[in-house]
Amino acid sequence: MSMKPLANARMYSVSPAAKAAWRRLLDWVATQAEVPVEFVDHEPPRLLSDLWSRDDLGIVMMCGLPVSLRSPAPTILAAPVPSPARYAGRSVYMTDIAVRADSPFRTLEDTFGRTAGYTLKDSQSGYFAFRHALITQHAARKPHYAKIVGGLMNARGIIQALDEGRIDVGPLDGYVHDLIRHTDPDFAAKARIIQVTEPTPMPPLIATAALGEAAIGRLRAAFLAVGGEASLAGTRAELLLERFVVPELETYTPLRHRAEIVEHDAETWA
Repeated sequence: MSMKPLANARMYSVSPAAKAAWRRLLDWVATQAEVPVEFVDHEPPRLLSDLWSRDDLGIVMMCGLPVSLRSPAPTILAAPVPSPARYAGRSVYMTDIAVRADSPFRTLEDTFGRTAGYTLKDSQSGYFAFRHALITQHAARKPHYAKIVGGLMNARGIIQALDEGRIDVGPLDGYVHDLIRHTDPDFAAKARIIQVTEPTPMPPLIATAALGEAAIGRLRAAFLAVGGEASLAGTRAELLLERFVVPELETYTPLRHRAEIVEHDAETWA
């Protein structure tokens, strides 16, 4: 393992421009906090769950559901507050349920009986949020879909599968989707939103390495300073980022409960 704790923001590195912006931001935070880190790519098809299982993470973006399930629990450093209006200044995000841009489908109900896709089964935004919406809003209609296609990895994989006609409907992490629309609008234009799920807590940046209370405090203070740092104005704009907050670990517990509802559902998704 690395001698330095690892840094990674792959979850929201949706384009080369976004990846570079996250690198600048996390490098600034680490420098301000005087916590040296080693940046690692861990690109697809490598699974993020393999990265999240490590005990030498220093500043790593982690999905909220695995945060709520991980033992030992990770240390929460900060969570983004996206700048678009739909986030209303809160550290939340939502799942955009999408179809191909030229699809005839206008509502989620229109897609029933067709082919649905998902990213990975440990993803809150790419799997559980979609399933939870179906269970809570359309429980009477089962099975909802004739075919399920999994393993599409991320929102870009969902959009690609929609465009190629391999699926008819699929879930997109809302913040990822906003970043794709911002940095790669031609690709984003291949999909169209038909429903948006209710907001859930924004995925945080976490640590699993034994950094010590002082270093953790400095990292949190640096993240809280990002929103007012003039030198990061362009980076914040690139990332559609307003500021950071420091949520409690318990903020993510409801995601575990929502996942349990899905896992106890009688409908099976391959």
